[in-house]
Amino acid sequence: MPAFRQVGEKQLPQEVIFMAWSPKRDLIALANKVGEVLLHRLANFQRLWSLPPSESTGKEVTALAWRPDGKILAFALADTKQVILCDVEKPESLHSFSVDAPITYMHWMEVTEESSVLTSFYNAEDESNLLLPKLPALPKNYSTTAKIFSEEKSDEIMKLMGDVRLNALVLGGNAGFIEIYAYGMYKIATVTGVTGSCLALCLSSDLKSLSVITKVEVSPESEPEITYFQLDTSLLSTYLPEVTRMARKFTHISTLLQYIKLSLTCMCEAWEEILMQMDSRLTKFVQEKNTTTSVQDEFMQLLLWGKASLELQALLMNQLTVKGLKKLGQSMESSYSSIQKLVISHLQSGSEALLYHLSELKGMALWKQKYESLGLDATGIEEAITAVGSFILKANELLQVIDSSMKNFKAFFRWLYVAMLRMSEDHVPPELNKMTQKDITFVADFLTEHFNEAPELYNRKGKYFNVERVGQYLKDEDDDLVSPPNTEGNQWFNFLQNSNHLKESPLLFPYYPQKSLHFVKRRMEGIIDQCLQKPADVVGKSVHEAFCMPLYKASKSEDPTSQLFKLPFLWNDKSSNLHYVLFTMLESSISKIYILKRHTDTSRSADNGLLAVDFGNFLNSSINENSGTSCYSCLDAHFYDDETITVILAENSEQEGKERILAQLPLSSVYTEENQGLEFSWNSAQRLDMQCEDIPTQSVTIEGQWRVLENMKAQYVAVNGIRKVSCVLSSNLRHIRVFEMDVEDDGEAEEEEEEEMVPQASVGEEEPRPSTSNQEESILAGSAELADEIGEQESSLNA
Repeated sequence: MPAFRQVGEKQLPQEVIFMAWSPKRDLIALANKVGEVLLHRLANFQRLWSLPPSESTGKEVTALAWRPDGKILAFALADTKQVILCDVEKPESLHSFSVDAPITYMHWMEVTEESSVLTSFYNAEDESNLLLPKLPALPKNYSTTAKIFSEEKSDEIMKLMGDVRLNALVLGGNAGFIEIYAYGMYKIATVTGVTGSCLALCLSSDLKSLSVITKVEVSPESEPEITYFQLDTSLLSTYLPEVTRMARKFTHISTLLQYIKLSLTCMCEAWEEILMQMDSRLTKFVQEKNTTTSVQDEFMQLLLWGKASLELQALLMNQLTVKGLKKLGQSMESSYSSIQKLVISHLQSGSEALLYHLSELKGMALWKQKYESLGLDATGIEEAITAVGSFILKANELLQVIDSSMKNFKAFFRWLYVAMLRMSEDHVPPELNKMTQKDITFVADFLTEHFNEAPELYNRKGKYFNVERVGQYLKDEDDDLVSPPNTEGNQWFNFLQNSNHLKESPLLFPYYPQKSLHFVKRRMEGIIDQCLQKPADVVGKSVHEAFCMPLYKASKSEDPTSQLFKLPFLWNDKSSNLHYVLFTMLESSISKIYILKRHTDTSRSADNGLLAVDFGNFLNSSINENSGTSCYSCLDAHFYDDETITVILAENSEQEGKERILAQLPLSSVYTEENQGLEFSWNSAQRLDMQCEDIPTQSVTIEGQWRVLENMKAQYVAVNGIRKVSCVLSSNLRHIRVFEMDVEDDGEAEEEEEEEMVPQASVGEEEPRPSTSNQEESILAGSAELADEIGEQESSLNA
């Protein structure tokens, strides 16, 4: 076996608490103690980007997981109880959702099961792409949150959903909290019945089994118990094609809701605060004027007689000014026009796409033979369709208000502009000087309707007027509209009011004339969430415990931050329906690790059950020759691939300067022909640590698959067998080394290492000395060594 080749090393400014390799690229994600998420490239451990903590998202990262295609990184935040999906190309949040409990572990898996139904579904083009127009990109000149939909030539919905093949993000948290999110976006299962805080979990790639390790607090006085559960999730496996189709629809709907939300955010930004100036200035005028005449009468007098009171003249000429009025008119027209475009092109197209997908989902729900068992409810979906219809009605109402306001303000500003030019004795352009009787009537009606003082409004809004009518629709408030639309004389409205049958007809969408667009949107989101929540509850209740094994009692004094990765680790063997569970037990963690082999098909019995592994003598040193069979303790371990485990080992000797070893442990050396007949029959009434003596133990001596980690108090490891890389972290959580694990040729590796050492030696670093491991690399630079030693002395973490 070739030596592992070191390709990068760094001393980091902050303590790293999580690290995870991308499944497809030579990228590793790190999370540190201050809440920063970083992405590094394998080559020279170069940092690509960092996502700093923020008040809105959170500052306490508790878990990391990559989507199986490596394009999206998910991380959980405990302080805000949020899960963020981040784009690997740039540090931007693509999607986020809230959870009910802080997440302690997450696992993102992809379904590998194949069937003719699924294959035809994967290969078929999504009909919505053929029938629905592509959603227009949101304008780039608005909020940064809109940028995720504003990149040219990119379909962000597909980016969020990834491949057609089903993938699922499994979340575990405190108090038995476990949820499964299809495509990392929409919840398809809320698992109940598991007790304790989740330390590790894994959903099998055939969806038949969910393995969970929890820490259960039996009582405040006693030490917590570590327990392994295997849960039967066969409903997901049995209805895999249906689950895939349903999840795909759910995720389309989730993304469209986000698109509508971002469109509304852009509309709010288009409605600038400058539009409030007219109302606030009129209110100030009311408070300061000495006359008893109303503002409406003051403006009406100016309209009819061409003369204004001294106070109104002062308001217009000193506070508003001719230039200010012109600028206000242009700004108002520009804002209204922008909002109008957003409603027509974005809000309406997003809502229509939402109606399409909900209608398809309703059709699926009516196919009870296929979808009733998954909890898809046609009645709830019908309510959601109705709620979307109400939202479309409210958006159309806003369009009418904008259209009406634009006409009114244009006429009003044109008249007021001419009046102010006359007051200042400036030249009035001939094209503006002509005003017909119809124009005068129009402005008089506008003044009558909009310039009435409303003292009760002052207590709510701090102003007496509501001249500007559009902003009230965009405010995220529960209050009724200050100026609801006037429905008097509307023949259709009167017809509906007088018809008892049509009033309650399911064919007509309900209309909320008193409510804002934000209110109707929130109501629509709530109904859609409620209707799509039922499948998660139904699927979750179908999950039941198939196997339970209490492992050991944990120490109460254990520092929760002292373990970067909580053992056990879970791995699914894709080539067979087996999975392995790797863990250590507190009393035995000095020397042994335990490997449990289980079938994902919970109806079958365990194969070879449980084996203990201890690490014997494999270094040619006098210390090890005088030791017993167990010479090394396992500090950390990960499954490298289906057949290999990567471990960090420490010598059990008492002497100073104990060596740390990075090694590969083949499962073939654990499950040998000699122990095929050994089977451990555990007593389910007892914890496993009480039965340690009866567990078959396999001593292994790792021969050519190791190297000494010199000048580094290594403690943790993260690996990626697909990319053949590993990352080792020291116990002070700041010193990192990156290795390529499978070097193609021994000779080539030696030559490359020698070439790399030449420039290093020339800048004053220590000369390489012979190493006790095969093909060992040179000693690190003295500065890195000293920094690591200082960090270790300061750190309270014990190896």
